Amino acid sequence: MIRTLINSQIWLSYNFDKVFPMKYRIDGNQDYINSLVPSYLKENLIIYDVGGGKGPYLSADKKNELNATVVGLDIDKEELQQAPEGAYNKIICADISNFQGNQDADIVLCQAVLEHVKDVENAFAAISSILKNGGLALIFVPSRNAVFARLNIILPQNVKKAILHYVYPNTARDQGFPSYYNKCTPLEFKQLARDNNFSVIEERFYFKSGYFTFFFPAYLVWRLWILLFHFLLKEQAAETFSIVLKKRR
Repeated sequence: MIRTLINSQIWLSYNFDKVFPMKYRIDGNQDYINSLVPSYLKENLIIYDVGGGKGPYLSADKKNELNATVVGLDIDKEELQQAPEGAYNKIICADISNFQGNQDADIVLCQAVLEHVKDVENAFAAISSILKNGGLALIFVPSRNAVFARLNIILPQNVKKAILHYVYPNTARDQGFPSYYNKCTPLEFKQLARDNNFSVIEERFYFKSGYFTFFFPAYLVWRLWILLFHFLLKEQAAETFSIVLKKRR
């Protein structure tokens, strides 16, 4: 009964979204996966997948097709060891905020990772140390300014995990990691980029997330808030954003 009610609320929320302009309906995570990253991939690259763990961006088949060398860097060794066979050429178990690279990477992929890192300043320095001069960092992150991020900061970890497990049972095992959202706003990321010898070459801002879809009245209020917030603060109102950084020579 309750599951049927939740599903009906999700259906209402997603259908209500159709009244919004397309820029408010783009799923940032999917845009990063299906559009942004593919536009920078080419053959014979050395790619570091930071935080990819058991779910690397490139499949083994795609990695081989591109003749890419992929290094998986994650704080959790067990997650790395659960990755599909052949997806990584090498794994490194390390905290990105305490890592020193060899400046050998053409591309660093970092998808929904930095919100879980306490010391984002050092993480940016580490990413810079991984990249060659002229190398690219392709980063996707939820914004600290998002309503769900603020709730995530306030709610106890066990409460968050319980809610995710109940409302979104199919994804609960991949969610619920501790989140800090330190410096995770577009303006602060651009400042961190300047501080770490990066040029910003592309930005994409997204104004959609699915956290409130299970209760349509809350989703409706949140969507109206997004319109107002975006009018007042422009890109700072983004729920999530992607940024492409180039390491300066």
